Amino acid sequence: MKGTHSLHSRGSRARAASLAALLSASMLAGCTVGPDFLRPKAPAVDGYTAQPLPEKTASASTAAGEAQAFAMGRDIPGQWWTLFHSEPLNTLVEQALAANPDIRAGEAALRQARENLYADQGSYYPSVDAQASATRERSPGALQGRSGATTFNLYRASIDVSYSLDLFGGERRLIEADAAQAEFQGFQLEATYLTLSSNVVALAVQEASLREQIAATEDIVKAETEQLDVVRRQFQLGAVARADVLAQEAALAQTRATLPNIQKQLAQTRNQLAALAGRFPSQEIEQSFRFADLTLPQELPVSLPSQLVDQRPDIRAREALLHAASAEVGLATVNQLPQISLSASYGTAATRTGGLFGANSSLWNIGANILQPIFRGGTLEHEKKAAIAAYDQAAAQYQSTVLQAFQNVADALRGLESDADAVRAQAEAERSASDSLAISRDQYRNGAISYVTLLNADRTYQQARISLVQAQATRYADTVALFQALGGGWWNRADTVAAGQ
Repeated sequence: MKGTHSLHSRGSRARAASLAALLSASMLAGCTVGPDFLRPKAPAVDGYTAQPLPEKTASASTAAGEAQAFAMGRDIPGQWWTLFHSEPLNTLVEQALAANPDIRAGEAALRQARENLYADQGSYYPSVDAQASATRERSPGALQGRSGATTFNLYRASIDVSYSLDLFGGERRLIEADAAQAEFQGFQLEATYLTLSSNVVALAVQEASLREQIAATEDIVKAETEQLDVVRRQFQLGAVARADVLAQEAALAQTRATLPNIQKQLAQTRNQLAALAGRFPSQEIEQSFRFADLTLPQELPVSLPSQLVDQRPDIRAREALLHAASAEVGLATVNQLPQISLSASYGTAATRTGGLFGANSSLWNIGANILQPIFRGGTLEHEKKAAIAAYDQAAAQYQSTVLQAFQNVADALRGLESDADAVRAQAEAERSASDSLAISRDQYRNGAISYVTLLNADRTYQQARISLVQAQATRYADTVALFQALGGGWWNRADTVAAGQ
Protein backbone atom coordinates (compact mmCIF):
# COMPACT_ATOMS: atom_id res chain seq x y z
CA MET A 1 0.00 0.00 0.00
CA LYS A 2 2.74 2.44 0.92
CA GLY A 3 4.66 1.78 -2.29
CA THR A 4 1.53 2.13 -4.39
CA HIS A 5 0.61 5.44 -2.74
CA SER A 6 4.11 6.81 -3.27
CA LEU A 7 4.03 5.85 -6.93
CA HIS A 8 0.65 7.42 -7.29
CA SER A 9 1.90 10.69 -5.71
CA ARG A 10 4.90 10.84 -8.05
CA GLY A 11 2.60 10.34 -11.04
CA SER A 12 0.31 13.15 -9.84
CA ARG A 13 3.27 15.52 -9.42
CA ALA A 14 4.49 14.62 -12.90
CA ARG A 15 1.09 15.37 -14.41
CA ALA A 16 0.90 18.68 -12.49
CA ALA A 17 4.39 19.62 -13.69
CA SER A 18 3.44 18.82 -17.29
CA LEU A 19 0.31 20.93 -17.00
CA ALA A 20 2.25 23.87 -15.54
CA ALA A 21 4.83 23.63 -18.32
CA LEU A 22 2.08 23.59 -20.92
CA LEU A 23 0.40 26.64 -19.41
CA SER A 24 3.69 28.56 -19.22
CA ALA A 25 4.49 27.75 -22.84
CA SER A 26 1.06 28.90 -23.95
CA MET A 27 1.48 32.22 -22.14
CA LEU A 28 4.73 32.89 -24.00
CA ALA A 29 3.59 31.68 -27.40
CA GLY A 30 0.63 34.01 -27.90
CA CYS A 31 0.57 37.05 -30.17
CA THR A 32 -1.44 40.25 -29.81
CA VAL A 33 -3.73 41.15 -32.70
CA GLY A 34 -5.17 44.56 -33.38
CA PRO A 35 -3.53 47.99 -33.60
CA ASP A 36 -0.66 48.86 -31.27
CA PHE A 37 -1.21 52.29 -29.77
CA LEU A 38 1.16 55.11 -30.66
CA ARG A 39 1.00 58.42 -28.82
CA PRO A 40 -0.10 61.28 -31.08
CA LYS A 41 2.71 63.63 -32.01
CA ALA A 42 2.82 67.16 -30.64
CA PRO A 43 1.44 69.77 -33.07
CA ALA A 44 4.11 71.17 -35.38
CA VAL A 45 3.66 74.81 -34.36
CA ASP A 46 6.28 77.23 -33.08
CA GLY A 47 4.11 79.60 -31.08
CA TYR A 48 0.72 80.18 -29.52
CA THR A 49 -0.23 83.42 -31.29
CA ALA A 50 -0.19 84.57 -34.91
CA GLN A 51 1.86 87.64 -34.02
CA PRO A 52 4.98 87.46 -31.83
CA LEU A 53 4.49 88.32 -28.18
CA PRO A 54 6.28 91.34 -26.73
CA GLU A 55 9.05 90.66 -24.25
CA LYS A 56 6.97 92.35 -21.57
CA THR A 57 3.65 94.08 -21.18
CA ALA A 58 2.96 97.74 -20.59
CA SER A 59 3.21 99.16 -17.07
CA ALA A 60 1.36 101.78 -15.06
CA SER A 61 2.04 103.59 -11.80
CA THR A 62 -0.86 102.02 -9.93
CA ALA A 63 -1.69 98.83 -8.08
CA ALA A 64 -1.43 95.78 -10.39
CA GLY A 65 0.31 98.01 -12.91
CA GLU A 66 3.69 96.28 -12.99
CA ALA A 67 5.03 95.07 -16.33
CA GLN A 68 4.87 91.31 -16.82
CA ALA A 69 7.58 89.48 -18.80
CA PHE A 70 6.84 86.30 -20.78
CA ALA A 71 9.56 83.73 -20.03
CA MET A 72 9.26 81.27 -22.94
CA GLY A 73 10.38 77.76 -22.09
CA ARG A 74 10.43 78.42 -18.34
CA ASP A 75 8.93 75.64 -16.22
CA ILE A 76 5.88 76.18 -14.00
CA PRO A 77 6.18 75.45 -10.28
CA GLY A 78 3.90 72.80 -8.82
CA GLN A 79 2.42 75.30 -6.34
CA TRP A 80 2.04 78.06 -8.91
CA TRP A 81 -0.32 80.06 -6.69
CA THR A 82 2.60 80.89 -4.39
CA LEU A 83 3.81 83.29 -7.09
CA PHE A 84 1.14 85.72 -5.84
CA HIS A 85 3.07 85.90 -2.52
CA SER A 86 0.02 85.71 -0.28
CA GLU A 87 0.16 83.49 2.80
CA PRO A 88 -3.64 83.63 3.30
CA LEU A 89 -4.08 82.51 -0.31
CA ASN A 90 -1.55 79.68 0.07
CA THR A 91 -3.31 78.49 3.21
CA LEU A 92 -6.76 78.56 1.62
CA VAL A 93 -5.63 76.64 -1.48
CA GLU A 94 -4.03 73.94 0.68
CA GLN A 95 -7.17 73.70 2.80
CA ALA A 96 -9.30 73.29 -0.32
CA LEU A 97 -7.04 70.59 -1.76
CA ALA A 98 -7.21 68.71 1.54
CA ALA A 99 -10.95 68.98 2.19
CA ASN A 100 -12.79 69.39 -1.12
CA PRO A 101 -15.10 66.38 -1.77
CA ASP A 102 -14.44 66.46 -5.53
CA ILE A 103 -10.82 65.55 -4.78
CA ARG A 104 -11.95 62.66 -2.58
CA ALA A 105 -14.30 61.45 -5.32
CA GLY A 106 -11.52 61.61 -7.90
CA GLU A 107 -9.17 59.67 -5.63
CA ALA A 108 -11.81 56.98 -5.13
CA ALA A 109 -12.41 56.73 -8.89
CA LEU A 110 -8.67 56.29 -9.43
CA ARG A 111 -8.48 53.56 -6.78
CA GLN A 112 -11.42 51.78 -8.38
CA ALA A 113 -9.81 51.90 -11.84
CA ARG A 114 -6.53 50.55 -10.50
CA GLU A 115 -8.23 47.73 -8.60
CA ASN A 116 -10.13 46.76 -11.75
CA LEU A 117 -6.79 46.63 -13.55
CA TYR A 118 -5.25 44.44 -10.85
CA ALA A 119 -8.31 42.17 -10.90
CA ASP A 120 -8.12 41.59 -14.65
CA GLN A 121 -4.38 40.95 -14.46
CA GLY A 122 -5.30 37.75 -12.66
CA SER A 123 -6.15 36.28 -16.08
CA TYR A 124 -2.41 35.94 -16.70
CA TYR A 125 -2.44 33.00 -14.31
CA PRO A 126 -4.39 29.73 -14.13
CA SER A 127 -7.46 29.56 -11.94
CA VAL A 128 -7.11 27.03 -9.13
CA ASP A 129 -10.11 26.02 -7.05
CA ALA A 130 -10.53 23.50 -4.25
CA GLN A 131 -13.79 21.60 -3.91
CA ALA A 132 -15.15 19.27 -1.28
CA SER A 133 -18.56 17.65 -1.06
CA ALA A 134 -20.44 15.12 1.02
CA THR A 135 -23.69 13.54 -0.23
CA ARG A 136 -25.93 10.67 0.73
CA GLU A 137 -27.24 8.80 -2.29
CA ARG A 138 -29.69 5.99 -3.07
CA SER A 139 -29.00 3.91 -6.16
CA PRO A 140 -31.60 1.48 -7.63
CA GLY A 141 -30.40 -2.09 -7.68
CA ALA A 142 -31.61 -2.52 -11.25
CA LEU A 143 -28.78 -0.28 -12.40
CA GLN A 144 -26.33 -2.79 -10.96
CA GLY A 145 -28.18 -5.94 -12.11
CA ARG A 146 -29.54 -6.85 -8.73
CA SER A 147 -32.69 -6.44 -6.73
CA GLY A 148 -33.07 -3.87 -4.01
CA ALA A 149 -31.61 -0.42 -3.65
CA THR A 150 -28.32 0.67 -2.25
CA THR A 151 -27.98 3.66 0.04
CA PHE A 152 -24.52 5.06 0.69
CA ASN A 153 -22.48 8.16 1.51
CA LEU A 154 -20.16 9.70 -1.09
CA TYR A 155 -17.33 12.02 -0.19
CA ARG A 156 -15.34 13.94 -2.79
CA ALA A 157 -12.35 16.31 -2.62
CA SER A 158 -10.60 17.78 -5.66
CA ILE A 159 -8.34 20.52 -7.02
CA ASP A 160 -9.52 22.05 -10.31
CA VAL A 161 -7.24 24.03 -12.61
CA SER A 162 -8.37 25.98 -15.66
CA TYR A 163 -6.65 28.38 -17.99
CA SER A 164 -7.69 30.23 -21.13
CA LEU A 165 -4.87 30.43 -23.65
CA ASP A 166 -4.38 34.05 -24.66
CA LEU A 167 -3.09 33.05 -28.09
CA PHE A 168 -4.23 36.25 -29.82
CA GLY A 169 -3.84 38.70 -26.96
CA GLY A 170 -7.46 39.22 -25.95
CA GLU A 171 -6.69 39.30 -22.25
CA ARG A 172 -3.68 41.51 -22.89
CA ARG A 173 -5.85 43.96 -24.83
CA LEU A 174 -8.40 43.96 -22.01
CA ILE A 175 -5.69 44.73 -19.48
CA GLU A 176 -4.26 47.38 -21.79
CA ALA A 177 -7.68 49.05 -21.87
CA ASP A 178 -7.93 48.80 -18.07
CA ALA A 179 -4.50 50.42 -17.69
CA ALA A 180 -5.56 53.24 -20.03
CA GLN A 181 -8.73 53.77 -17.97
CA ALA A 182 -6.65 53.98 -14.79
CA GLU A 183 -4.39 56.49 -16.51
CA PHE A 184 -7.47 58.47 -17.56
CA GLN A 185 -8.72 58.61 -13.97
CA GLY A 186 -5.28 59.73 -12.80
CA PHE A 187 -5.25 62.67 -15.19
CA GLN A 188 -8.89 63.43 -14.41
CA LEU A 189 -7.84 63.78 -10.79
CA GLU A 190 -4.98 66.08 -11.78
CA ALA A 191 -7.46 68.16 -13.78
CA THR A 192 -9.64 68.39 -10.68
CA TYR A 193 -6.64 69.58 -8.64
CA LEU A 194 -5.89 72.23 -11.27
CA THR A 195 -9.48 73.39 -11.61
CA LEU A 196 -9.93 73.59 -7.84
CA SER A 197 -6.75 75.56 -7.17
CA SER A 198 -7.50 77.89 -10.12
CA ASN A 199 -11.04 78.52 -8.90
CA VAL A 200 -9.84 79.32 -5.39
CA VAL A 201 -7.30 81.85 -6.65
CA ALA A 202 -9.77 83.35 -9.14
CA LEU A 203 -12.40 83.77 -6.42
CA ALA A 204 -9.81 85.35 -4.11
CA VAL A 205 -9.09 87.87 -6.89
CA GLN A 206 -12.82 88.42 -7.33
CA GLU A 207 -13.22 89.02 -3.60
CA ALA A 208 -10.39 91.54 -3.66
CA SER A 209 -11.99 93.31 -6.61
CA LEU A 210 -15.40 93.47 -4.90
CA ARG A 211 -13.88 94.80 -1.69
CA GLU A 212 -12.03 97.50 -3.68
CA GLN A 213 -15.25 98.39 -5.51
CA ILE A 214 -17.10 98.66 -2.20
CA ALA A 215 -14.34 100.86 -0.76
CA ALA A 216 -14.35 103.05 -3.87
CA THR A 217 -18.13 103.36 -3.80
CA GLU A 218 -18.10 104.24 -0.09
CA ASP A 219 -15.49 106.94 -0.77
CA ILE A 220 -17.68 108.32 -3.54
CA VAL A 221 -20.72 108.24 -1.25
CA LYS A 222 -18.74 110.18 1.36
CA ALA A 223 -17.64 112.78 -1.18
CA GLU A 224 -21.15 113.14 -2.62
CA THR A 225 -22.60 113.50 0.89
CA GLU A 226 -20.17 116.33 1.57
CA GLN A 227 -21.10 117.87 -1.77
CA LEU A 228 -24.78 117.60 -0.86
CA ASP A 229 -24.10 119.55 2.34
CA VAL A 230 -22.44 122.29 0.29
CA VAL A 231 -25.35 122.47 -2.17
CA ARG A 232 -27.88 122.64 0.65
CA ARG A 233 -26.01 125.53 2.30
CA GLN A 234 -25.86 127.30 -1.02
CA PHE A 235 -29.58 126.75 -1.50
CA GLN A 236 -30.26 128.22 1.94
CA LEU A 237 -28.25 131.28 0.93
CA GLY A 238 -30.17 131.51 -2.32
CA ALA A 239 -27.14 130.83 -4.46
CA VAL A 240 -28.58 127.72 -6.19
CA ALA A 241 -31.99 126.45 -7.15
CA ARG A 242 -33.91 123.70 -5.42
CA ALA A 243 -33.38 121.60 -8.54
CA ASP A 244 -29.63 121.44 -7.83
CA VAL A 245 -30.29 120.03 -4.35
CA LEU A 246 -32.64 117.42 -5.75
CA ALA A 247 -30.13 116.48 -8.44
CA GLN A 248 -27.38 115.96 -5.86
CA GLU A 249 -29.70 113.94 -3.63
CA ALA A 250 -30.60 111.77 -6.62
CA ALA A 251 -26.92 111.27 -7.52
CA LEU A 252 -26.11 110.26 -3.94
CA ALA A 253 -29.07 107.85 -3.78
CA GLN A 254 -28.04 106.33 -7.11
CA THR A 255 -24.49 105.73 -5.89
CA ARG A 256 -25.73 104.19 -2.65
CA ALA A 257 -28.04 101.92 -4.66
CA THR A 258 -25.03 100.24 -6.29
CA LEU A 259 -23.66 99.02 -2.93
CA PRO A 260 -26.18 96.26 -2.11
CA ASN A 261 -25.51 94.42 -5.37
CA ILE A 262 -21.73 94.52 -4.86
CA GLN A 263 -22.15 93.40 -1.25
CA LYS A 264 -24.37 90.52 -2.42
CA GLN A 265 -21.70 89.44 -4.89
CA LEU A 266 -19.10 89.58 -2.13
CA ALA A 267 -21.21 87.37 0.15
CA GLN A 268 -21.79 84.87 -2.66
CA THR A 269 -18.07 84.81 -3.45
CA ARG A 270 -17.29 84.08 0.19
CA ASN A 271 -19.85 81.26 0.14
CA GLN A 272 -18.20 79.79 -2.96
CA LEU A 273 -14.79 79.90 -1.32
CA ALA A 274 -16.18 78.16 1.76
CA ALA A 275 -17.71 75.41 -0.40
CA LEU A 276 -14.43 74.89 -2.28
CA ALA A 277 -12.69 74.55 1.07
CA GLY A 278 -15.14 71.79 2.02
CA ARG A 279 -17.18 73.94 4.41
CA PHE A 280 -20.79 75.02 4.74
CA PRO A 281 -21.61 78.73 4.26
CA SER A 282 -22.16 79.08 8.02
CA GLN A 283 -18.56 77.90 8.58
CA GLU A 284 -16.97 81.03 7.19
CA ILE A 285 -13.34 80.89 6.11
CA GLU A 286 -10.80 82.88 8.11
CA GLN A 287 -9.01 84.45 5.14
CA SER A 288 -10.10 87.63 3.38
CA PHE A 289 -8.50 89.30 0.37
CA ARG A 290 -7.66 92.78 -0.89
CA PHE A 291 -5.38 93.77 -3.73
CA ALA A 292 -2.84 94.82 -1.11
CA ASP A 293 -2.63 91.13 -0.07
CA LEU A 294 -1.74 89.95 -3.59
CA THR A 295 1.36 90.50 -5.67
CA LEU A 296 1.05 90.40 -9.43
CA PRO A 297 3.66 87.92 -10.79
CA GLN A 298 6.08 89.94 -12.91
CA GLU A 299 7.71 86.97 -14.67
CA LEU A 300 5.32 84.51 -16.29
CA PRO A 301 6.69 81.06 -17.23
CA VAL A 302 5.34 80.01 -20.62
CA SER A 303 5.80 76.38 -21.68
CA LEU A 304 6.91 75.64 -25.22
CA PRO A 305 4.08 74.60 -27.57
CA SER A 306 5.70 71.18 -28.02
CA GLN A 307 5.37 70.59 -24.26
CA LEU A 308 1.74 71.58 -23.87
CA VAL A 309 0.29 68.20 -24.91
CA ASP A 310 2.36 66.55 -22.17
CA GLN A 311 1.44 69.09 -19.51
CA ARG A 312 -2.30 69.66 -19.90
CA PRO A 313 -4.10 67.01 -17.81
CA ASP A 314 -7.21 67.21 -19.99
CA ILE A 315 -5.13 66.39 -23.08
CA ARG A 316 -3.44 63.50 -21.29
CA ALA A 317 -6.85 62.23 -20.16
CA ARG A 318 -8.13 62.32 -23.74
CA GLU A 319 -4.98 60.52 -24.87
CA ALA A 320 -5.68 57.77 -22.32
CA LEU A 321 -9.22 57.38 -23.66
CA LEU A 322 -7.81 57.15 -27.18
CA HIS A 323 -5.46 54.42 -25.96
CA ALA A 324 -8.36 52.54 -24.40
CA ALA A 325 -10.35 52.81 -27.64
CA SER A 326 -7.38 51.39 -29.56
CA ALA A 327 -7.23 48.40 -27.19
CA GLU A 328 -10.97 47.85 -27.63
CA VAL A 329 -10.44 47.49 -31.39
CA GLY A 330 -7.92 44.72 -30.70
CA LEU A 331 -10.32 43.06 -28.26
CA ALA A 332 -13.12 43.09 -30.84
CA THR A 333 -10.73 41.52 -33.36
CA VAL A 334 -9.77 38.76 -30.93
CA ASN A 335 -13.43 37.88 -30.39
CA GLN A 336 -13.59 36.70 -34.03
CA LEU A 337 -10.70 34.24 -33.57
CA PRO A 338 -10.52 30.80 -31.90
CA GLN A 339 -10.68 30.69 -28.12
CA ILE A 340 -8.78 27.83 -26.48
CA SER A 341 -8.97 26.82 -22.83
CA LEU A 342 -7.30 24.06 -20.80
CA SER A 343 -8.64 22.36 -17.72
CA ALA A 344 -7.46 19.74 -15.29
CA SER A 345 -8.77 18.22 -12.10
CA TYR A 346 -7.31 15.89 -9.51
CA GLY A 347 -9.09 14.56 -6.47
CA THR A 348 -10.41 11.63 -4.53
CA ALA A 349 -13.79 10.01 -3.91
CA ALA A 350 -14.86 7.43 -1.32
CA THR A 351 -17.88 6.24 0.56
CA ARG A 352 -16.05 6.75 3.85
CA THR A 353 -14.07 9.78 4.94
CA GLY A 354 -11.23 7.52 5.99
CA GLY A 355 -10.98 6.17 2.46
CA LEU A 356 -10.56 9.55 0.72
CA PHE A 357 -6.80 9.16 0.59
CA GLY A 358 -6.66 5.49 -0.16
CA ALA A 359 -4.75 4.06 -3.11
CA ASN A 360 -7.84 3.40 -5.20
CA SER A 361 -9.76 6.58 -4.39
CA SER A 362 -8.06 8.99 -6.79
CA LEU A 363 -9.70 10.46 -9.85
CA TRP A 364 -8.41 12.96 -12.36
CA ASN A 365 -9.07 14.47 -15.75
CA ILE A 366 -7.32 16.78 -18.15
CA GLY A 367 -8.75 18.34 -21.24
CA ALA A 368 -8.81 21.15 -23.75
CA ASN A 369 -11.61 23.13 -25.36
CA ILE A 370 -11.59 25.19 -28.54
CA LEU A 371 -14.29 27.59 -29.67
CA GLN A 372 -14.31 29.12 -33.14
CA PRO A 373 -17.16 31.50 -33.91
CA ILE A 374 -18.66 30.56 -37.30
CA PHE A 375 -21.95 32.36 -37.57
CA ARG A 376 -23.21 35.06 -35.18
CA GLY A 377 -25.48 36.95 -37.56
CA GLY A 378 -22.82 39.60 -38.21
CA THR A 379 -22.65 40.55 -34.52
CA LEU A 380 -18.88 40.20 -34.10
CA GLU A 381 -18.06 42.05 -37.32
CA HIS A 382 -20.34 44.95 -36.46
CA GLU A 383 -18.93 45.08 -32.93
CA LYS A 384 -15.47 45.45 -34.45
CA LYS A 385 -16.67 48.22 -36.77
CA ALA A 386 -18.31 49.92 -33.80
CA ALA A 387 -14.99 49.76 -31.90
CA ILE A 388 -13.21 51.33 -34.89
CA ALA A 389 -15.82 54.09 -35.00
CA ALA A 390 -15.34 54.67 -31.26
CA TYR A 391 -11.60 55.00 -31.86
CA ASP A 392 -12.20 57.55 -34.63
CA GLN A 393 -14.47 59.48 -32.28
CA ALA A 394 -11.84 59.44 -29.51
CA ALA A 395 -9.20 60.64 -32.00
CA ALA A 396 -11.40 63.56 -33.06
CA GLN A 397 -12.15 64.45 -29.43
CA TYR A 398 -8.44 64.35 -28.65
CA GLN A 399 -7.72 66.74 -31.52
CA SER A 400 -10.52 69.05 -30.37
CA THR A 401 -9.07 69.12 -26.83
CA VAL A 402 -5.61 69.98 -28.19
CA LEU A 403 -7.00 72.84 -30.30
CA GLN A 404 -8.97 74.14 -27.31
CA ALA A 405 -5.86 74.00 -25.12
CA PHE A 406 -3.80 76.06 -27.56
CA GLN A 407 -6.66 78.54 -27.84
CA ASN A 408 -6.80 78.84 -24.04
CA VAL A 409 -3.10 79.72 -23.90
CA ALA A 410 -3.34 82.16 -26.80
CA ASP A 411 -6.38 83.86 -25.25
CA ALA A 412 -4.61 84.22 -21.90
CA LEU A 413 -1.41 85.60 -23.45
CA ARG A 414 -3.21 88.14 -25.61
CA GLY A 415 -5.51 88.92 -22.71
CA LEU A 416 -2.57 89.77 -20.45
CA GLU A 417 -1.08 92.01 -23.11
CA SER A 418 -4.38 93.87 -23.50
CA ASP A 419 -5.02 93.89 -19.75
CA ALA A 420 -1.79 95.78 -19.13
CA ASP A 421 -2.78 98.39 -21.73
CA ALA A 422 -6.25 98.61 -20.17
CA VAL A 423 -4.87 99.14 -16.65
CA ARG A 424 -2.57 101.89 -17.90
CA ALA A 425 -5.42 103.57 -19.81
CA GLN A 426 -7.83 103.27 -16.89
CA ALA A 427 -5.22 104.61 -14.47
CA GLU A 428 -4.72 107.65 -16.69
CA ALA A 429 -8.50 108.04 -17.04
CA GLU A 430 -8.96 107.82 -13.26
CA ARG A 431 -6.28 110.45 -12.61
CA SER A 432 -7.72 112.76 -15.24
CA ALA A 433 -11.26 112.31 -13.94
CA SER A 434 -10.08 112.94 -10.37
CA ASP A 435 -8.29 116.15 -11.38
CA SER A 436 -11.26 117.26 -13.46
CA LEU A 437 -13.66 116.67 -10.55
CA ALA A 438 -11.46 118.66 -8.16
CA ILE A 439 -11.34 121.59 -10.58
CA SER A 440 -15.08 121.38 -11.23
CA ARG A 441 -15.83 121.51 -7.52
CA ASP A 442 -13.73 124.65 -7.09
CA GLN A 443 -15.35 126.23 -10.12
CA TYR A 444 -18.80 125.37 -8.89
CA ARG A 445 -18.10 126.90 -5.48
CA ASN A 446 -17.01 130.06 -7.26
CA GLY A 447 -20.06 130.02 -9.53
CA ALA A 448 -18.03 129.51 -12.69
CA ILE A 449 -19.90 126.39 -13.91
CA SER A 450 -23.38 124.99 -13.63
CA TYR A 451 -24.32 122.19 -11.32
CA VAL A 452 -24.99 119.92 -14.30
CA THR A 453 -21.32 120.26 -15.31
CA LEU A 454 -20.21 119.33 -11.80
CA LEU A 455 -22.55 116.37 -11.71
CA ASN A 456 -21.19 115.06 -15.00
CA ALA A 457 -17.62 115.35 -13.71
CA ASP A 458 -18.59 113.47 -10.56
CA ARG A 459 -20.19 110.64 -12.56
CA THR A 460 -17.19 110.41 -14.85
CA TYR A 461 -14.83 110.05 -11.89
CA GLN A 462 -17.05 107.45 -10.22
CA GLN A 463 -17.12 105.29 -13.35
CA ALA A 464 -13.36 105.74 -13.94
CA ARG A 465 -12.47 104.57 -10.44
CA ILE A 466 -14.70 101.50 -10.60
CA SER A 467 -13.39 100.69 -14.10
CA LEU A 468 -9.80 100.86 -12.83
CA VAL A 469 -10.57 98.35 -10.07
CA GLN A 470 -12.20 96.02 -12.58
CA ALA A 471 -9.25 96.31 -14.98
CA GLN A 472 -6.85 95.43 -12.18
CA ALA A 473 -8.97 92.39 -11.27
CA THR A 474 -9.06 91.25 -14.89
CA ARG A 475 -5.27 91.33 -15.04
CA TYR A 476 -5.00 89.11 -11.96
CA ALA A 477 -7.71 86.77 -13.31
CA ASP A 478 -6.01 86.38 -16.70
CA THR A 479 -2.73 85.60 -14.94
CA VAL A 480 -4.54 82.76 -13.17
CA ALA A 481 -6.04 81.69 -16.49
CA LEU A 482 -2.56 81.47 -18.05
CA PHE A 483 -1.26 79.15 -15.33
CA GLN A 484 -4.36 77.00 -15.70
CA ALA A 485 -4.12 76.95 -19.50
CA LEU A 486 -0.49 75.78 -19.31
CA GLY A 487 -1.36 72.83 -17.06
CA GLY A 488 -0.56 74.25 -13.63
CA GLY A 489 2.81 72.54 -13.10
CA TRP A 490 1.33 69.31 -11.67
CA TRP A 491 4.39 67.40 -12.94
CA ASN A 492 6.54 69.34 -10.46
CA ARG A 493 4.42 68.47 -7.42
CA ALA A 494 5.84 65.98 -4.93
CA ASP A 495 2.37 64.46 -4.37
CA THR A 496 1.38 64.10 -8.03
CA VAL A 497 -1.26 61.42 -8.51
CA ALA A 498 -1.36 61.05 -12.30
CA ALA A 499 -0.92 57.49 -13.49
CA GLY A 500 2.62 56.56 -14.28
CA GLN A 501 4.10 59.41 -12.23
